[in-house]
Formats: sequence, C-alpha cells, structure tokens
Amino acid sequence: MFKRLIALAVVPIVLATGALPLHACTNLIVTRGASTDGSVFSTYTCDGAFHPHLRYIAPETHEPGAMLDITHWTGEMMGQIEHVEQTYGVAYLMNEFQVAIGETTFDGRPELRNPDGVLHYWVLMRLALQRARTAREAIEVITDLVRRYGYASTGESMSITDPREAWLLEIIGPGPGGEGALWVARRVPDGYICAHSNLARIREFPLDDPENCLYAENVIDFAIEQGYWDPAAGEAFSFSAAYCPATPQKLRYTATRTWSLFRRAAPSLDLPSDFHRGVAGAEPYPLWIKPDTKISLEMVFDLMRDHYEGTDYDMTQGVDAGPFGNPNRWRPMNFAVDGVDYTWERPISTQQTGFSFVSQARSHLPDPVGGVLWYGVDDTYTTCYFPLYCGVDAVPDSFAHGNYGEFSWDSAFWVFNLVANYATTKYSYMIEDIRSVQQELESEFVLMQDAVDRTATALHGQDPALMKRYLTAYSISAGEQVTDSWRRLAERLLVKYNDGYVRNEHGRVREVGYAEDWLRTVIEVRPQQFRLPATEADSLETRLSY
Repeated sequence: MFKRLIALAVVPIVLATGALPLHACTNLIVTRGASTDGSVFSTYTCDGAFHPHLRYIAPETHEPGAMLDITHWTGEMMGQIEHVEQTYGVAYLMNEFQVAIGETTFDGRPELRNPDGVLHYWVLMRLALQRARTAREAIEVITDLVRRYGYASTGESMSITDPREAWLLEIIGPGPGGEGALWVARRVPDGYICAHSNLARIREFPLDDPENCLYAENVIDFAIEQGYWDPAAGEAFSFSAAYCPATPQKLRYTATRTWSLFRRAAPSLDLPSDFHRGVAGAEPYPLWIKPDTKISLEMVFDLMRDHYEGTDYDMTQGVDAGPFGNPNRWRPMNFAVDGVDYTWERPISTQQTGFSFVSQARSHLPDPVGGVLWYGVDDTYTTCYFPLYCGVDAVPDSFAHGNYGEFSWDSAFWVFNLVANYATTKYSYMIEDIRSVQQELESEFVLMQDAVDRTATALHGQDPALMKRYLTAYSISAGEQVTDSWRRLAERLLVKYNDGYVRNEHGRVREVGYAEDWLRTVIEVRPQQFRLPATEADSLETRLSY
C-alpha cells in the first residue's frame, strides 16, 4: 500500500495565491505542576500569509515493506521513507494519545540547510504525531527519521508535550550533503514554564542526564569542526550561541515575546529588557521559569494575547497606534527614514497569524477525553478558541475549507479576518465588542468542559464508538457556533460603526471624534492648518450640521 503525505496546511503557504511564509511563531509550554488543574499546556501561533485548513488524519495500517512518498508543498518529490505498520489518529497537531507539537523557526546558520534532506520540519511534526504515544517517543521518531533520511529545513524549536511531560527540541541541519541533523532536547522541569519565539533557547545542557536531556552525538564536535565554538576560549558550549548567533535586530524581533510571556507569568522576577533590546553583555533569559501563581486554561489564553500592554513597548499607545490605539503594524517591519534604519515592535498577537492553538493534556482522564486542542484562526487577540477533543474523527466544516485568494462567508478564517480588519478603523471601540463575544463564548466552553468530560468518560467505559460520536458532535458544534457568532458580529460592527459614527442601543448615531492626546499630536505637526480665527470658532457649533 502506498500513501502520499500531504502537509495539510501546517505551514504558512498557499500555492494558489502565491502566499509566502513568514518565520514568525510563538510557543509557550506549561508543565502539569505549573497549572491549576494538572494539565500540561502548550501553545502555538502559526504566523504567515496563508489560509489554514483544519484536518483530521485517521489511523492507518500498512503492509510490511510499504513506502511513503514525501512531497514538498510545491508538488516536488522529496523522496520515500518506510511506512510503519500502524499509525495513530491526529486531530490537526494533537494525536489520539494527547501528544501535541508546535514550533518556531529560528533559521540559525543558513549555510547549514541541507537541500538533499528529505524531511522538512512540518512533515516531521505530522509523522511524529502519527507514530508516537509520548513526547519522548516523538523526539525519538523525529531524530531517527532525520538520521536515516536527512533534515531539509533550517533551524527549528519544537514544543512537544504529552499528559505527563513537556520537552523542547531544537534542531538544525548539517549543511549540503551532510547526514542527519544537529539537535538537543530538554525536558521542562515539572512546576515550570518555557517559551520560545524564533530564537534558539537551549544554551548549556547536561551531557549525562538522559532522563531529562537528549542530544545528537556530534552536536558539539560539529560546532568545533565548523569553528562555531572554541573549547579553549573558556566558555561552556551553548547550542544557541553556536547554531543561532543573534543580532540586536533579531533579539528585538524574538526575545521580546519570550520576555513578555515570562514577565506576565512571574512579575516578581522583574526581568530586565536589556537582552531583548540587544544591550551588549546582557544576561539571556532563563530557559524556563517558575510562575508566581499556577496557570489556568483561561490564563494561557490571556498570555497569548499580548501587545506589550502596560510596558514601555505598549503597541496600543503613541502616534504609531493612530487615533484609536491600533496595535497592528503593517509589513514590512523594517523601514528607513533619512538613511536611518528602524523596526516596528513584533508582538505575540499579530494580524499575520493564520491559526493558533492551546493544547491541553490531562493524565487523569482517558486519552480521547483528556486531550483538547483549543483552536482559533487569525490574530490571537481577536480570535475565539473552541475545544477540539483529540478523540474526534471529524472537524468543523467552516474551519476545513476556503482559500487565501477568495473571500467566503463559509470560511471561519475569512469571517474572523473580516471582523479583525474592520476593527482597525476604530480599534479602541470595536475591540470591546469583539472581546465581549470572545469571552462569553470561551467562558461558556470552559464551564461546559467538566460536564462534557464526565459524559465522555462514562461513555468511554461503556461504548467507545458512541463516545467518539459524542465528542465529534460536540467539537463540531462548538466550532460552528463560533463561526456563526462571528458572522453576526461582523454584521453588527458594520451597522454600529458605519461611516465612523457610533450607533447607540437606541439606533441613534453619535460623533465621537478623536482622543485629545492624538489631536495634540496633529496640532504639533500642523499647528496652523486646522486653526480657526476666534470669531469663527465661537460660532462654529451653530453653523455645522451633517
């Protein structure tokens, strides 16, 4: 039996529209000892110009000797690998044993990409989920596959979690014609959280602790051979320093997001901004930290909704946020004025997000019930997460179809983008309406979870097939409820904020103008253009009408 593996929109690319990927993602890992209910959480924002398609991959059996075609999203044949006898069901990026995988691309040293490698990171993620029952097994699957068939991508950090453990795997290629990959994986200690955002995070690591740290045999020797690390220099070997040397611009683009997740989870640490601002000699942020308080599901949602509010880098403030506190900055991020280079801040919440999820794994429940992929499309700040149990065998239709080149009311992606894009016209007003619906729905799903869990667990012991139908029906209903609510929200926002007015509950429109601080900025830039003579200003109110 021969099967063709399709990337299934794990990566930010859509061929029909020529959309290109942006290596810009953010992950957070919460171990079960750091969560309020013993859940292991991981998050993944997949950022780029693409239309995601939510998919379910059913388990399969294969005959001995069967081979699997590996193709690039362009259709190019990359090679073949051996099938395994039995694969597992996968609900997007969580499998039936509650194993979940997310990633952020750190690129690293471009000369280490191996064009002869067969397996890109997104293929490895899918294969690991189809073949592994634990996070540790997933690491073994990934590293064994690249050893046998070659790694084709640039540097990647992967969050890999199951109901009991959470791991961070960082991997990069050996260069053209090289074999295998250079990699290291560390288990996040229970009670701690970890984050990564397009920068390799593993620095020093133990060489004699296989329970908590795994690595390629040649990861250090290769760095010495290539001149990436000199043992005579007196500094400990650092995977990040060797394989992902950072510039001040890259630190600002990446480490600021990690800093913000940590500062919000553990304010008591008072982590300085020096490292993410690229200050020479600044101390890098810890690989993991202990949060000040244990973290709930709702807190994970909130942590992933961030524009650096309340800090010196608050993107809702300043002239660059416009008159209505819009935190979105249109690409390109880098720009020059009068020969001086500048860059916008890059937040966790960004309009470029295609999809994101919060995975939840719980060891005290049967696997089909314990694993939940809380899934949303578009910007994390304006999305709405709904529960997709890992015991399903189908997904909501509105999240499974559509394309990047054509708007459709039937596509959740386009409905959410319509709302979010319209909100930029009067952001500080509309975001309140959006967040109200978001929080109402998410709160409802969280409140319902215990009852759904109990029902599904009871069915698991009595009739597993009925349990699967129940979880599938509930997950599909939740997803379609979200899409339908956002369609109605889009219509309400258009009516309420038409032509810049704000319509009240009685249907009357009112003028709201602009905030005084923004008006002062306008006057500072153009002090005379809008100024009226005193006599005209005194009588202005009596003469203006619309």
